[in-house]
Amino acid sequence: MSSSPHIRSRVTSANIMLCVTIALLPASAFGVWNFGLPAFIMLLSTTVSAVLTEYIYEKLMHRKVTINDFSAVVTGLLLGLNMPASAPWWMGALGSVFGILVVKQLFGGLGQNFMNPALGARCFLLISFTGQMTTYIYDGVTGPTPLAMLKDGQSVDSMKMLVGTIPGTIGETSVIAIIIGAIFLILIGAIDLRIPGTYIVTFVIFIGIFGQFSNANVGFFDVQYITAHLCGGGLMLGAWFMATDYVTSPITKKGQLVYGALLGILTGLFRLFGGSAEGVSYAIIISNLFVPLIEKVTLPKPFGKGGEK
Repeated sequence: MSSSPHIRSRVTSANIMLCVTIALLPASAFGVWNFGLPAFIMLLSTTVSAVLTEYIYEKLMHRKVTINDFSAVVTGLLLGLNMPASAPWWMGALGSVFGILVVKQLFGGLGQNFMNPALGARCFLLISFTGQMTTYIYDGVTGPTPLAMLKDGQSVDSMKMLVGTIPGTIGETSVIAIIIGAIFLILIGAIDLRIPGTYIVTFVIFIGIFGQFSNANVGFFDVQYITAHLCGGGLMLGAWFMATDYVTSPITKKGQLVYGALLGILTGLFRLFGGSAEGVSYAIIISNLFVPLIEKVTLPKPFGKGGEK
């Protein structure tokens, strides 16, 4: 929480989380349409497991049950959208238990977690079940994602990436569906453009400058190459729905700009020079760890003695 004076509002955590849930529905619906029944089962598994884990833990610890604030629903839904539809349902359930229990509740619950629970859970699953978490089946065929093809120097169809008819995780494929949800959050004032805007702009600059060093077939600020990177992987889902998490992002305006720039640089580094074609999850988690330092450096100076006049 920022320092006083405070402006009182009727907006609650439950209102915000419900709005985020609604904003995720277009990407969820497209994911189910794109990948079929396995995607629906995965989303159901992660969401129900997240809610049940929070309910059972709080009951056992004799704490107030907070499942009606929709934060567990958002965590479960985000994790499901970051899962491949081909992964078994129990893996998604295990990830939800880890995200809610270890990343969120053991650190004090909503508002106390030091990293995004859904991304913490995804990284846990990536480390534990690397093969299944990086296997993507589309139209019955197992194949690489467009980002993996791009990293290998192959050409990709940016229009298919924009629409979402490509292999990938359940919720990351359709940029259009993600943007619909993001516009909804912007219009109701749940998020602003500082973090996602700075994130995307910094990423574009980084890819435009250093893409030629990673891929010999790419020129300086190659538009098609940059577009493919913007539409591929979890960049849009991460920028609009996970990097903007109230708990794990800076509250200062300057800090949000620094945070967004750090996200863009780390994502570019991981994608171009890392071993994997993707890097959004690790970029956001690492940036989450720097938030206390960013806020300390960018905290506005108070007026009066010892402060600015």
